[in-house]
Amino acid sequence: MPMLQVNLLNGYSPDIKHRLMRALTCVVRGITQARPDAITVWIHEVGSDQYSRGGEPRQPGVGAPDAAAVVSDYLAAMEARDLQKAETFLAADFVMSFPGSGELTSLAQLVDWARGRYRYVQKTIAATDVAYGMDTTVVTTHGTLAGQWPDGVAFSDVRFIDRFELQAGLLVRQDVWNDLANARE
Repeated sequence: MPMLQVNLLNGYSPDIKHRLMRALTCVVRGITQARPDAITVWIHEVGSDQYSRGGEPRQPGVGAPDAAAVVSDYLAAMEARDLQKAETFLAADFVMSFPGSGELTSLAQLVDWARGRYRYVQKTIAATDVAYGMDTTVVTTHGTLAGQWPDGVAFSDVRFIDRFELQAGLLVRQDVWNDLANARE
């Protein structure tokens, strides 16, 4: 029955505290195989007037946005062809790679590259996984694609995996794997 106690400066949002407790529960479950309902996480909050580092009171940091939500919102903007909105999720040094594309560094490059491959694509996401690193958060989604080829013929049930890297809440890399080439045969 693992029990974790976390001390936080008062001021983090309920959403951030919930995501922290959920992530800690998942890590403990993955390492110990304890049942989720047997894992307890407590958050003890301390006011900034009751804490100092280096002799100076401190304020809580700004929590990171929900990485899975960032990816979901980015993919929704891309599917809606709202490139202006989609660009708000990208870091200045964003790089993406699709099967056969090489590395692309802008959404305009992606649109040009994809133009002769299909008219449009829609994703049905089966699952999303988040892995936290020290500086980079990795979000992986997988599911199926549906859409239309350039000649108007429909396709569906094409497998895909997208792997995103985020830093400071922005997408810095997207790698895509899919079976579109096999579906076209």
